[in-house]
Amino acid sequence: MANFLINFLGLMIFLFIFWKKLKEDYSGEIIFSSGFFILAGILLGHLISVWFLPNWFFWLEFAGVIIGLAASAFKFKVRVYEVLEAIVISLFPWIAIIFLVDSVNNSSAISFVAFLVCLGLIFLYYFFDLKYKGLSWYKSGRVGFSGLATLGIFFLIRSSVAIFLSAVLSFSGKAEVLVSGSLAFVTFLLIYNLARKE
Repeated sequence: MANFLINFLGLMIFLFIFWKKLKEDYSGEIIFSSGFFILAGILLGHLISVWFLPNWFFWLEFAGVIIGLAASAFKFKVRVYEVLEAIVISLFPWIAIIFLVDSVNNSSAISFVAFLVCLGLIFLYYFFDLKYKGLSWYKSGRVGFSGLATLGIFFLIRSSVAIFLSAVLSFSGKAEVLVSGSLAFVTFLLIYNLARKE
């Protein structure tokens, strides 16, 4: 019951921030339908991990997010980078709550540090969101920088931590360094490509 309530709270926070971030550009129907596609992808990834690959639950749920984003872009013609931004800032509070509760329930210092990192990434996202248009090298000023930069730093942190703590619950063993490092590289490459667009 406690886990249900925690995830229900996280889900409501996700949907609220997701809606608030996109409400100026899309109808409520499109926003919430896209949100449910993403949540369905997360659920599907979670179920696959429970049944087949428990050590890969984070990556399967992440793949579910990407599938949900792709389905939304295909069905509703939403702009991918814009929705990705909303996803990033909407999911981190949910993840932070999960880490905080785990740190309290299991007296886990690692989970508490992860909670603080998530808070730091949330503040970093908003800092980027305020400042990115003033960056001299980011001449395009296109939406997407804040979400991609925050996501890239998140994966970079995961890759760095995995070098020393590959046994952390949400890590996929020794492969975590390579997988997270590769995703960090891809996100920074996408930022570079966005910066070059006219």
